[in-house]
Amino acid sequence: MLSKLIIFLRACWRPSSDSYVHTGPDSAGRQDGLLWYKDSGLHLVGEFSMAVVQANNLLEDQSQIESGSLSLLDSGPYGTFVGVYDGHGGPETSRYINDHLFQHLKRFAAEQNSMSVDVIRKAFQATEEGFLSLVVKQWPTKPQMAAVGSCCLVGVICDGTLYVANLGDSRAVLGRLVKATGEVLALQLSAEHNASFESVRQELHSMHPDDPQIVVLKHNVWRVKGLIQGIYEFIAYSILAFVSDYEIHWRFISQKC
Repeated sequence: MLSKLIIFLRACWRPSSDSYVHTGPDSAGRQDGLLWYKDSGLHLVGEFSMAVVQANNLLEDQSQIESGSLSLLDSGPYGTFVGVYDGHGGPETSRYINDHLFQHLKRFAAEQNSMSVDVIRKAFQATEEGFLSLVVKQWPTKPQMAAVGSCCLVGVICDGTLYVANLGDSRAVLGRLVKATGEVLALQLSAEHNASFESVRQELHSMHPDDPQIVVLKHNVWRVKGLIQGIYEFIAYSILAFVSDYEIHWRFISQKC
């Protein structure tokens, strides 16, 4: 199982109304060249805006917003799910995550009849295992599937709690208004798992003292086994054995926004 960083924070949001707008990859937005954006939309606990810029010839990234029931049951729990999946090497992994992660989360939330760190952890694990099974199945005809991957950043707002789960080097940032000055204070909510950080390289060396090639400087870029920068991602390499720790960090925020 890949290492997962899950941070959950006590949030001050409350549902703005009893209604919500469900938004997914087919939601209306505006196109401007390689830029797609949606200036404003509603979800169960407030408003959102989102944008996507295509940087490659083939868009490798996916994102989604799901609001309403976070379970297969009509009884809930209710909330909002946000996912950002930064693909690399191809779009297959990010598309798979986009199609399966939220469905797994709903299934486990239904089993526990609540949202929790354990529900999110199980959803990540089930998605990872499903993708690896797909790679093995398609290996004879599509061996290139073993060379694609994706970071995965997820936020879930449910019952006054904000959960943030991260695999890879994407970043979640909370903006908090400072009423005295009118400025917005940026609070980083997720840790980035990237071999460019010395602390991460030291951690990998301590985890694998018998492998001098666990972190390699290649073309002036630090990479795990010379392959990837992000050390905790959805990937199909044999590198999975090198990043199998699991960690959970959590904090509560009780101040009013």
